[in-house]
Amino acid sequence: MGTKISAISYFLPDQILDNIQLSAEFPEWEATKIMEKVGINRRHISGKEETAVDLAFEAAKLVLEDYDPDLIDFVILCTQSPDYFLPASACLLQDKLKLRTNIGALDVNQGCSGFIYGLALAKGLINSKISKNVLLVTSETYSKHIHPKDKSNRSIFGDAAAATIISYSEKEQILDFELGTDGSGMDKLIVRRGGLRNKQDFSEKDRFDEAGSVLNDNYLFMDGPNIFNFTISKVPRLVNSTLSKNNLEINDIDYIIYHQANKYMLDYLRKKSQIPVEKFYQNMEETGNTVSSTIPIALKNSLMAGTIKSGDKVLLVGFGVGYSWGATVIEI
Repeated sequence: MGTKISAISYFLPDQILDNIQLSAEFPEWEATKIMEKVGINRRHISGKEETAVDLAFEAAKLVLEDYDPDLIDFVILCTQSPDYFLPASACLLQDKLKLRTNIGALDVNQGCSGFIYGLALAKGLINSKISKNVLLVTSETYSKHIHPKDKSNRSIFGDAAAATIISYSEKEQILDFELGTDGSGMDKLIVRRGGLRNKQDFSEKDRFDEAGSVLNDNYLFMDGPNIFNFTISKVPRLVNSTLSKNNLEINDIDYIIYHQANKYMLDYLRKKSQIPVEKFYQNMEETGNTVSSTIPIALKNSLMAGTIKSGDKVLLVGFGVGYSWGATVIEI
């Protein structure tokens, strides 16, 4: 018994925040400087009343245009921007899509490694004969977690959703996974208030760090230097262990897709692992860092561009909030 990716699509909300708009809000930061630093020119932002489930619905509709919805027998929705604490957003998505009711549905609270974790779960469901066709949707509205005055995070993150169908296959096309977790890094990328441990408190006054960045526990906090150190420590070893687990060498891989975090980090990681530019996906200029959707967006774009084709082996690598990390190899 095997698994494969049968279809993939993504959806970007209509509202756009470009570098010129950011520069107008933060005059000390020129538009060209933003592009040079993070490799992003514009990002799509969800509307005021537009939620992760709304984006997920649009992405799922696209992927189901050429796929029989009645074949879907499990829904996995990966998001850290749920519509409600309960019920699960995957249940809302099942209902909005009018899928069968004799199917499974669950949420995965995972960030930048979420697509890899979702693939692993989907493969497990199929190989254990619980499911034959899993709809995996990654959907994030991080913009709603970000303080309006947080120029750094607003320049990086964009909103998006991607929908992927993972199906039974006679041949295994989703190979072995390497996954990792280190919860001691939980405070390096976090929204401290809003859950049940610390309720939201909008009377809290803004604070500022030494660099002048705004701090408020009701909003997203990212410790950039420590995230970078974690990434350069874990990711090269993750790549090596994933290849080893699948009895592959880097030269056996036709193309490599990392989570699209930011330009500087990707450049560093590519050079450290000695990956040729032509085999390495790097393109977040028009979307920004869309968290769990960066890898499926990259996959779809690469397929449409003909960069990857049938028979290719593609290494997928996710890493970030948690800390968490994961990688696998797929055959197209």
